[in-house]
Amino acid sequence: MPDDVSSTGSSAFARRGRRSPATSAPAAGEEGNLPRHDPRAPTEHTAHSDLEPWNPGTPLELDWLRHLRVNRSAAERRAASLPGRRSVKREWQAAWLLRAVTCIDLTTLAGDDTPGRVRRLCGKARNPMRADLLEAAGADGLPIRVASACVYPSMVATAVEALAGSEIPVAAVAAGFPAGQTPFPQRLDEIRTAVAAGASEIDIVITREHVLRGRWGDLYDEVGAFRDAARGAHLKTIIATGELATLTNVARASLVCMMAGADFIKTSTGKEKVNATLPVGLTMVRQIRAWRERTGYRVGFKPAGGIGTAKQALVWLVLMREELGPRWMQAGLFRFGASSLLGDIERQIEHYVTGRYSATHRHPMA
Repeated sequence: MPDDVSSTGSSAFARRGRRSPATSAPAAGEEGNLPRHDPRAPTEHTAHSDLEPWNPGTPLELDWLRHLRVNRSAAERRAASLPGRRSVKREWQAAWLLRAVTCIDLTTLAGDDTPGRVRRLCGKARNPMRADLLEAAGADGLPIRVASACVYPSMVATAVEALAGSEIPVAAVAAGFPAGQTPFPQRLDEIRTAVAAGASEIDIVITREHVLRGRWGDLYDEVGAFRDAARGAHLKTIIATGELATLTNVARASLVCMMAGADFIKTSTGKEKVNATLPVGLTMVRQIRAWRERTGYRVGFKPAGGIGTAKQALVWLVLMREELGPRWMQAGLFRFGASSLLGDIERQIEHYVTGRYSATHRHPMA
């Protein structure tokens, strides 16, 4: 059954009482404390300064998972109330939309990606809004830039070169994106290759089978191994919510990923039939809140797939503010995985400035 919590194939670390590579260090003064410079931790050369400190994780706690249930009807009712709970208008709407721009992982993940397309994407990442619009909106003195540029591992070096000097990090999808069905050693090598090429954020995909079969130990070990392979980079785990069958599975998968050391949990690859939805987002952010209350660690959230309008972006920001607070409305703890969202936000800012909507083609990606 999808909601079963099974210890079958459970973590070797959990069975033998050892700490996972992703688990937290002993308290100061305890024997075995990690060295002051932990090679797994982000460094000034690899970590984006806006990001929260990395999540060290904890041992796998099966009892926590066993008692976790999600009421789908209640989650859907709460999610349905979000669009009407806050009416953000005029200058406040413009401010929220500019904040949304700074939380975008500007993405190109197409089969026909070329170095030229990636360079154009990076050019847009450097200057996401037209200078005249920012000046007219009174925001010309603000550091408006996207949170990262997200590409395939083969394009990381090109993106790093194109963004040199901008302080905009490069994120890479890895670990067999989008299906996660490639051999495990190959998935690890893909992560290491992306980090070696200069990626400071890694978006990995989990094996959905582990969730559907309740093999939480296997999922914990998998994400822990990815955490270890992504030395020096922040790790975002894509749990592919549209393929997990139940919201309870979504909640449990979110928790296991955080236990294993994920810095962000992410809804989707953008390639599934169902991607980021508000009930799924609500379920995941409440696990982030529970994680924070129980461990003291902050973990970020990234909805991805199907978020293409400024109106949708505002609703997601409302969700973050109401469930987690203003700190989760910043790039250090919140990201949009999007390719077309930026263009629509730029149109809305032009409407705020001029009172007229512009044609979509006036705001191309590059």
